[in-house]
Amino acid sequence: MANDSRSSRKILSFLLIVFGIALLFQGYQLSDSVESQVTEAVTGSASDEVIMYYVSGVISLIAGILL
Repeated sequence: MANDSRSSRKILSFLLIVFGIALLFQGYQLSDSVESQVTEAVTGSASDEVIMYYVSGVISLIAGILL
């Protein structure tokens, strides 16, 4: 029973890490888009969508590492 719990935790941890990396990569790709570059040129900061991908990715990655 304890082994199943540990195994499930490792799988969940791995999935959170992979998901976090995917979100970070997607945010990086999105930040390189024309729309995001125009937004950054006009406002001086990254778009809200890019920031949400970065924040979500970091949270997921940290949760996966700490789990």
